[in-house]
Amino acid sequence: MGRVVVVGGGLGGAASAARLAKLGHQVTLLEARPVIGGALDRCEQDGFTWENGPTHTLVPAVLRDLFRKSGRALEREVELVPLPPRRHRFEDDTELDLPGGSRAAQLEAVDAALGERAAAAWVAFVDDYVPVWEALRKDLYERPWSPAHASREARSLLSSRATLDKHLRRSLTDERLRAVAAAPLLIEGHELRNVPAWQGMSAYLEQEFGVWTVPGGLSQLADALTSRLATRGVTVLTDSPATDLVVESGRIRAVRTPQGTVDADEVVLAIDPRRLPTTAPAVERTMPALPPVVTHLGIAGDVPDLPPEVVLHGDALIVLRTGGQAPPGSHAWTLLSRGRTGEDVLNTLWRAGIRVRDQVEVRVDLTPRELVERWHGSPYGVLWQGRASFERRLGPDTPWPNLHLAGAHSRLGAGIAAVGLSAALVAQRIGPA
Repeated sequence: MGRVVVVGGGLGGAASAARLAKLGHQVTLLEARPVIGGALDRCEQDGFTWENGPTHTLVPAVLRDLFRKSGRALEREVELVPLPPRRHRFEDDTELDLPGGSRAAQLEAVDAALGERAAAAWVAFVDDYVPVWEALRKDLYERPWSPAHASREARSLLSSRATLDKHLRRSLTDERLRAVAAAPLLIEGHELRNVPAWQGMSAYLEQEFGVWTVPGGLSQLADALTSRLATRGVTVLTDSPATDLVVESGRIRAVRTPQGTVDADEVVLAIDPRRLPTTAPAVERTMPALPPVVTHLGIAGDVPDLPPEVVLHGDALIVLRTGGQAPPGSHAWTLLSRGRTGEDVLNTLWRAGIRVRDQVEVRVDLTPRELVERWHGSPYGVLWQGRASFERRLGPDTPWPNLHLAGAHSRLGAGIAAVGLSAALVAQRIGPA
C-alpha cells in the first residue's frame, strides 16, 4: 500500500484523495482550513446563506465519474439538476435567455432575441469548437498531456497564436454575442487578447452538455466529499497547512507542516504551487487569476422575478445569482463584479431596472484579497498571459517524478469540470497501490 499525501482539501485535493484511496493507497489529506471544500463553501449571516464560490458546472459526467469511481453514485449523495436558461442583459436593454444542452434551443433563443442572422452566426461559432473538443478531450483532458503522444490537431491548437479576442471579432459581428462568449473568461479575470482561441470551447460545452447545479448550492458537494473521504478511510488533518516539501535525491520524501513532517511515497499538490518554497520557482513565470468582488445581499419583500443567474454586460461585468437561502419573505442574492466597478453595485442594478437597493437588510462584501485569504489561494487558477501560459503550468506531472499537481492551478485550469478531471489524471498517473 503506497503512502500518498494530498496537500489541499478543495475539490481537486478531495477528489484526488477519494480516488486514490479507492485504488488502495494509504492517503493523508492536509487542509489549512478547519473544513474540507475550498471554494465550495458558504457564507451565513442573520438567517441568510450564500454560496461564496461556484454555483454550477459543465460536463456533469465528471462529477458522476468521480463519485462512481470512489464509491457510491453521485445521485445517492446529492441531486444534480439542469440550471434554467441564463439571462444576458445588454447595455442596449435587449435580453437573451440562453438555454444549455440543446443546439436547437439556443438557435431559437438567439433568433427570438437578436435576430436570424445573429442566431446563424452563433451556432456556426459554437459548431467550430466540435473538433476542438474532440482533439483536446482525448489528448489533454482524458490522459496526461504528452506532446510526443498527442495528435497533430491537439499540438496545433495548443501552440497556435490565435487569440480569443481576434476569433470572436472574426466570427461574431454582433458585439452582444461576443459578450456572451467572452463572459466566462472575463469573470475569471482574463484579458481576451491574452487568451488562446481554443478557450472559447466553454460555449460548446454549455450547448452540448448543459449547465448543472445542486438545489441548495454546490457547497453540498463539499459535505458529500467529506463523507466520502471518511468512508474511504482517508486520514484528514484540518488546520494543517503545508509549509514546504522535503526533497531527497530528486524525489519528494515528506511534506512539512507546523505540526511536523508527513512521510510520503507520492504527493499530490492541490494548492497554488507558489505557496511552497520548493515548487514556487517552477511556476515563477505565471500569475494567479484573482477572484471577482463578491457581494452577498439579504433582501426583504418582493423582488423582480429573475432566473437563477443574470449576466449584466457593460464596463463592469456583473453576474447576479438569486438562488441563496433566506428566511420566509426574504431573498438571498449574490453579485460577482469584475471590471470598472466605480459605482456601488446596487446602483448598477438600479440602472438595469433591478431596484432592490432600499430593501437590503444584510450586506456582506468580500474583496478578492479577503477571498484568497479565506481559501488560502485562488480557485480561479492561472492567469492567461498568452499561449506560453499553457506550457508554464504544471500538471499532472511536475519536475519531481512523485509529485503531481491537481486543481485549478494545473494545466486544465479552473471550474468544477476541469478540476475534477485534473484529479482523475492524477489518479491515472499514480495508478493502483
